Amino acid sequence: MRTITPGNVVNHELIGLKVKVVEADNKAQKGIEGRVVDETKGSLVVETQRGEKKVDKKGRTFAFTIPSGKRVRVDGNVIAYRPEDRIKRRLEKW
Repeated sequence: MRTITPGNVVNHELIGLKVKVVEADNKAQKGIEGRVVDETKGSLVVETQRGEKKVDKKGRTFAFTIPSGKRVRVDGNVIAYRPEDRIKRRLEKW
């Protein structure tokens, strides 16, 4: 398995990564942070201190913390695919 870098994070499994919603169409979701525990085509499930929160991918900007400790901003529209399809697509560096 390749190392997760800022340039390829969208091509990797997101479950297990720390995440923060930095921008959101739904202002109630802005600021949600925790660890990704599940992912579907249209949403991430984030384990927060107050329980699990389901966050839509589209219309959101996420900051993922990769294993090196770097935070990487990702447009949710770019990752709005089923996880297995997103990983297979090998999206170009965005």
